[in-house]
Amino acid sequence: MITTIKTKTTKSIVSVLSAMTLLFSLGSCQDYLDVQPEDKLVGDQLYRDVYDADAAVVGIYGKFMNLAEKHVILNEMRADLMTTTRNSNPYLEQLSNHNVSADNPYISPKQFYEVIQNCNDALKNFDIMLADKKFTQSQYDQRYADIACIRSWIYLQLGIQFGSVPYVTEPIETLEDVKNINKYPRIPLDQLVDKLVTFTESLTYKKIYDVESSLLVSVDGYDTRKFFINKECLLGDLQLWKGNYQLAAAHYKNVMEETPAGGVQTVDNYRIKWAEVITNEDLSVGYLRNFETDATTLVDSNTKGWRSIFGRDRDVLWNSEWIWSLPFDSNFAPANPFIAFFSKTGGDYLAKPSQRAMNLWDSNNQIFYDPNGNVVFGYPYDARGSKFTYKMVSGDPVIMKYIYKYEAANDQFKRNGDWFLYRAAKLHLRYAEAANRDNQQKIAYALLNEGIKSAYNVSPQPTDVTNIQQTNQPFPYNFDARMGDAPNYRAPWHRNTGVRGRARLEPVGAVGDDMITTENNIIDEAALELAYEGNRWEDLVRIARRRNDPAFLADKIFDKLNSEGNAEAANVRAKLMNPNNWYLPFNW
Repeated sequence: MITTIKTKTTKSIVSVLSAMTLLFSLGSCQDYLDVQPEDKLVGDQLYRDVYDADAAVVGIYGKFMNLAEKHVILNEMRADLMTTTRNSNPYLEQLSNHNVSADNPYISPKQFYEVIQNCNDALKNFDIMLADKKFTQSQYDQRYADIACIRSWIYLQLGIQFGSVPYVTEPIETLEDVKNINKYPRIPLDQLVDKLVTFTESLTYKKIYDVESSLLVSVDGYDTRKFFINKECLLGDLQLWKGNYQLAAAHYKNVMEETPAGGVQTVDNYRIKWAEVITNEDLSVGYLRNFETDATTLVDSNTKGWRSIFGRDRDVLWNSEWIWSLPFDSNFAPANPFIAFFSKTGGDYLAKPSQRAMNLWDSNNQIFYDPNGNVVFGYPYDARGSKFTYKMVSGDPVIMKYIYKYEAANDQFKRNGDWFLYRAAKLHLRYAEAANRDNQQKIAYALLNEGIKSAYNVSPQPTDVTNIQQTNQPFPYNFDARMGDAPNYRAPWHRNTGVRGRARLEPVGAVGDDMITTENNIIDEAALELAYEGNRWEDLVRIARRRNDPAFLADKIFDKLNSEGNAEAANVRAKLMNPNNWYLPFNW
């Protein structure tokens, strides 16, 4: 149901977007609010002006948020980093073991198509509104593109999970018709990606809403700019699946260079910057200054350091990392599903890190340099693992990313949290994947490890850095990270420290590595950095399909199950060596 609360003026709209605590209020003097709940989007009754169109957009995002739990579970439990607990139900065990029954509630695509139906209805009515001159071309372009991209995102996820799906782009009488293969034939993932690329690239508007839009406001600490899907990130992902690597890199680079809210680009926005060693006001793995050799001084806080990516309020630093994130608020429906799923103290504790995941974090080493760039000591683990992404609670490993805010509130009724959808580290890793496939291994290596300046420096470094610390490549491979004093340079990428550099990890691979080795390192790093954020299964499927190498995926699932002593590990591996078995049955 889409619920709207609308004023009688043309200067304001207030819409309940489930957990967003979202208030669209643009006028200074408002009439009192008139509540008009609607069971569904209904033509002339709802689509009267731009604010009704805004209400439709917001309502669709409210429906979209209901997909959060299923999205995370399907992309993580089916992969190699998450596993079941003693509390897990048989349906979660089926997903982990790749042996699902027809009645498994997690595999029904119906919820996805409910949102698609709302998208199709809105897009049709936006066309009618434009024809009837109920809003301007610009207002139409922005809202149409936003909802169209949400639909494309959902279809990509459906294709990844189910392999072949009906591609429905018009409102239909009943959702049950989607199951009728004669009315809506199912198309395979490759054809689906072709259609999504063609359609989504054809959209005339590819930015977030413009600064004058009634959908961009900041209320109660929520900047709505980050609520809406980033179209360039979506297009980058679609082109990455398609194999158009330079086009993918171009879309990702557009986001890297994006001007944030406020109109001024900074050297920190989406740049994966280095640690502020004095104040720890950063998103890096850090220790108290001058006490780095004491592991107990690790900065472990909701307001400082790497952990704060998931626990901090939506401030300037949060905005420098997060590109797309939807908040759950305990005052509104839908309820945050992740506390019940992950928490041991306030929930049911249904999932935990796999032994394979914990082994991956423990197989990486932190390193510390002296002023001359020499490694002086280190720690034999990746702090992003057992220190931040999960913690041991009464002897059990508990995934923490989704529950830091809940734990900090110390109130069982305050169950705020977030659905993590896209952030700077994911952007850099996806860009590196595309660049590597476009024969730009050095750039991929740089962004993966210790940043552009480090990879494009020379030793010994000259006083004049005019001709170093930059890629000297055309777009989308142009990076300038120069930092020097004679002459003075502080180029846009001079604070970039790389994904592993931000975690203080030793570099992996080398500049001269081949494409496959570099790609393996990128995907391994995505596991360490992005675990449980809903990316892992799609990463495994994308790479295995690209290489025509089922073992790339099957071996990782085998390792997960075998590490747990699962007697079916070998059988599951044999099953997954057939790519047809990667996909769920399409029924509800």
